[in-house]
Amino acid sequence: MHHALNETHDPKLRSWVASANGEGTDFPIQNLPFAVFRRRGSDEAFRGGVAIGDQIVDLGALAVREATRFDESAGAALQAAARDTLNSLMALGPDAWSALRRALSRSLREDAPAGAALQACLVGQVDAEYAVPARIGDYTDFYTSIHHATHIGRLFRPDSPLMPNYKWVPIGYHGRSSSIRVSGHSFPRPKGQILPVGSDRPVVGPSRRLDIELELGIFIGIGNDLGEPIDIADAERHVFGVCLLNDWSARDIQAWEYQPLGPFLSKNFATTVSPWVVTLEALLPFRSPLSRPADDPRPLPYLDSNANSDHGAIDLDLEVLLETAQMREQGATPARIAATNYRHAYWSIAQLVAHHTVNGCNLQPGDLFGSGTLSGPTLDQAGALIELTAGGRNPIELPNGEHRTFLEDGDSIVIKGSCERSGFARIGFGTCRGTVLAPR
Repeated sequence: MHHALNETHDPKLRSWVASANGEGTDFPIQNLPFAVFRRRGSDEAFRGGVAIGDQIVDLGALAVREATRFDESAGAALQAAARDTLNSLMALGPDAWSALRRALSRSLREDAPAGAALQACLVGQVDAEYAVPARIGDYTDFYTSIHHATHIGRLFRPDSPLMPNYKWVPIGYHGRSSSIRVSGHSFPRPKGQILPVGSDRPVVGPSRRLDIELELGIFIGIGNDLGEPIDIADAERHVFGVCLLNDWSARDIQAWEYQPLGPFLSKNFATTVSPWVVTLEALLPFRSPLSRPADDPRPLPYLDSNANSDHGAIDLDLEVLLETAQMREQGATPARIAATNYRHAYWSIAQLVAHHTVNGCNLQPGDLFGSGTLSGPTLDQAGALIELTAGGRNPIELPNGEHRTFLEDGDSIVIKGSCERSGFARIGFGTCRGTVLAPR
């Protein structure tokens, strides 16, 4: 927590972009998240953008037209953000990110003298298409919800649902960065080896137990040198921001392959991220204590600090909505199937960074962490269908009369997230949407 609340968090700030002042907007002037975009259907180069209301500040256009209005640090950050990925911006570090955020905030306020000039740099979000925000060199998926780990463990290992190392070490595995796609994409149902019930011989075929995992994506900013661990006290200086993430999972493939080395083909076929990356600075008003049961072991020293205990969690509401093909045809509203909060995570962002590097592993700008499924303590707060349906035994009934245990072809999943606290502006994350197609 290296930044304190500042002028950009003032709840009284209003923007000359009228839609940013509307109640319930995800993108008020206090948010200012980053994405990579271009005009829909065009052959323009992708470039960085910042959300304000229902508009995007085109940072490529701004870098050409108005860069001289910014001080040296903000101007350098703007030039980096105008490129076709956010990696260069991420590599500059938190002082540069904060300088650009402050300069944009001042330029977008309703009394800003630069308002008229910036008007020419706006693009409507409805007119935009997005790319994955960064060139992701490596992707690590963690397992930070003790509730999810326990629920899943009961299904896979009834006699010992929670592995003995869980309360000591943040568990993770190396995922596949090449199959990460931005919100709105569709993908074919995966195929793989599956062991049918009662058989001792696997078969190859399409997954019939296709699932979701409600997660946060955590983008690394500045990296570290090989062999140099990141101290937990400095860990958040290495984090650019967070987004929504859906780690699609084929549970029948997973059940056959996960021992002894864990997920492989059950996870690497598709991961969806939301386009907007919300900075940790924007989330400062919503930090909260990281709590765990009093009789649980205290983290080892490299995973422990007073600041992490006092402010390591984020009060971030999350929800999962399901839209079937029939619902789309009928024009029905997607059905909410789960709601939870990120504060239930057992391990914090800082702990994930500290643990990932304790062995000297070098992180790089644009690397992505998945938080792991963010289930809460009760089943209606579960972030995966395998939990919500008790392994498929208790189907979910949707408002239109359809039922689901796992996903069917044509189903879309939408994840949303927002932070709200009295005395501060609401901060939203946009949406993370993906659709399952028939297998190829």
